[in-house]
Amino acid sequence: MSAELSTAELSDRYVIPTYGRFKVSLARGAGCRVWDEEGREYLDFGAGIAVTSLGHCHPRVVARMREQLGVLVHTSNLYYTRPQAELAKRLVEIVGAPGKIFFCNSGAEANEALYKLTRKFGNECNGFAHASGGTSNPDAPVRRGIVSMLGSFHGRTLGGIAATGQDKVKKGFEPAVEGFSHTAFNDTEALRDAAEAPGLAAILLEPIQGEGGIHAARPEFLREARALCDRHSLLLLFDEVQCGLGRSGDWNGWDSLAPDVKPDAVSWAKGIAGGFPLGAVWVSARPVQMRSGEIKPLCDLLGPGSHGTTFGGTPLICAGALEVLAVIEEEHLLENARVQGRRAVASLEALASPWIRDVRGVGLLLGIELSADFAAQGGLPPGKTPSLFLVERLHEAGLLTIPSGTHTIRWLPPLTVTAAEVDEAVGILSRVLASLPRS
Repeated sequence: MSAELSTAELSDRYVIPTYGRFKVSLARGAGCRVWDEEGREYLDFGAGIAVTSLGHCHPRVVARMREQLGVLVHTSNLYYTRPQAELAKRLVEIVGAPGKIFFCNSGAEANEALYKLTRKFGNECNGFAHASGGTSNPDAPVRRGIVSMLGSFHGRTLGGIAATGQDKVKKGFEPAVEGFSHTAFNDTEALRDAAEAPGLAAILLEPIQGEGGIHAARPEFLREARALCDRHSLLLLFDEVQCGLGRSGDWNGWDSLAPDVKPDAVSWAKGIAGGFPLGAVWVSARPVQMRSGEIKPLCDLLGPGSHGTTFGGTPLICAGALEVLAVIEEEHLLENARVQGRRAVASLEALASPWIRDVRGVGLLLGIELSADFAAQGGLPPGKTPSLFLVERLHEAGLLTIPSGTHTIRWLPPLTVTAAEVDEAVGILSRVLASLPRS
């Protein structure tokens, strides 16, 4: 029966429809290109939603993982493996501050670890320890709350849904997990008010919001968040699942905005392993005081039995991730992300298209916001958002992109993208926009 069905028909019959899929069945990829089952070529500016950071099938990563496949694939986390230990060391170096790493499989899982860290911190700690010491208070009220940002996205687990500042992901999954509240992104006054809430234990934010439409935090907002966390003994948590590990043009998204700010914990995934499922969390070694009076590093709060994963951090995936990070460094891809990101923004702005309201982003995390009257002027079919409509037209023209909200499309090309490929993408977009009828 399967041989008689197309890939789309087979999927529609047997795969739970949690995704509204585009009418494209991809078969292979190389670099910044993919081909569908009919052999049609596409320029891939979606990169698996910022995942294939080195493009498709980078030869060095393929070779390293083939080598590891013949040595050791999986052991469980009951044992030590060299690739995991070396990857943890490299990630701590990338943050540039003492700490430790927890490995998992995805961004949603990495964020769940942040929520559990916060609960542990709020339930069992008085707060940050200071050089002058302090008095433990086992009877102090517990603090479990996390305030995150409106417009944010933190995954589709029940905890991630509660943390996300968008109502559309919450519908049908009530009641929400307790302990989460939301405040306006980039509004320092609102953040100050939120930090005063009783029972708050952490501030969670994306330095650059991805799903919310590509919005970067202002440097003063990040600095104020750090100051408030220090003042009120709160954890500062950064979700860098989409913007981290090179996409912004720096290893850390926050370093592209306010390099003087350091969080207490960070979540990563997407581009970390170039297409293989891996998530990770860095937790600072900053000392905290337990209610018992003991002082220990924050990164040791989640001890044996408190959290875990079967597949997170296997030797196979960690070997691949180490190679991905090595390629980014050795081929100077952080600089390339900055250079090609600036080229894309300048070229898009030079189009001066009436269909484009704004172009924004950091590095190769770019958002193209469409005009407010796009729907009225472009003759959209009923029920179709401008971003989805345009993405489908771009697919027809040979360019893969990702919608972000109702009026923004995302460009997330591999960090290896060339100037010629940026120019090609701008040319495709220009021709598609020029072909739209304007009433």
